[in-house]
Amino acid sequence: MKRKHAFWFSLQGLASIGFIGAVSYFLLVEHRQHLFALLPYLILLACPLMHVLHGRHHHGEAKAAAEAHLTPSKDDKESKPRAKGKPQTREGNSDAR
Repeated sequence: MKRKHAFWFSLQGLASIGFIGAVSYFLLVEHRQHLFALLPYLILLACPLMHVLHGRHHHGEAKAAAEAHLTPSKDDKESKPRAKGKPQTREGNSDAR
């Protein structure tokens, strides 16, 4: 069975990486002032893009966590209220160390 290698490790991929690196270097060296003038706008454009791309995740988790925090569990209903200022241990005995 032949193993297929990734494009970036092939001869064409390495040539592409070199070409992209050379073009990027000359763009940065020759057009640095133009790029720095556009930098504030690029940062402002990145903000909405990050919100759009990140906005699809974690909606269900936050809602479930909020509901779990607001609704008391069965153990919470059966436990005795503890006195303020005294830390409670696992056994429920606040003076045991």
